[in-house]
Amino acid sequence: MIREFYLADWFTLANAICGTGAIFSILTYLQTSDVTHVYFACGLVFAALIFDVLDGRIARWRQTSSLMGRELDSLADVISFGVAPAVIAYGCGMQGLYDRIILTCFVACGVSRLARYNVTAESLSGKEGKVSYFEGTPIPSSLLLVLVLFWAARQGALHEYLWFGHVTIAGFTLHPIVLLFAASGSLMISRIRFPKL
Repeated sequence: MIREFYLADWFTLANAICGTGAIFSILTYLQTSDVTHVYFACGLVFAALIFDVLDGRIARWRQTSSLMGRELDSLADVISFGVAPAVIAYGCGMQGLYDRIILTCFVACGVSRLARYNVTAESLSGKEGKVSYFEGTPIPSSLLLVLVLFWAARQGALHEYLWFGHVTIAGFTLHPIVLLFAASGSLMISRIRFPKL
């Protein structure tokens, strides 16, 4: 199977590897409490974005793409821009029941957004075969959430010091900052059109 990979597919795999590395980094932070691992996790999501951009550019430059490459790209994006940001948020202290529900919904929105794009990409393509706009924000936009978490870590605003504190509803905890993930997920599954750059 590996022999069938195009050059762009290797960059897509690098995207997935960075996302997986980010998850392991935040798990290491939970074990050691060394905030450096939060920085590593956030940096690896940024690296995943670079590989995500490069794989598309390389595919267009070499004029090589495949259905497998498109599916591979979506799977890598789920790891790097869906699961990894949610796990980083959990590691940073959004561990209440409501937090976990919202973070899980965020990942589900990302998966749904990618599935919708894969199904509708051909119908949204113009005469040149290129999609001119996205319906809903693209899942890599979750990098903005990761940057917020990176800045929070730099400020020492983790766990009990998370910005906006926490509230208790029916005996369960909600950290209001997790609502950024709810907003991001909602935008991903919206019908709002965003131009593709």
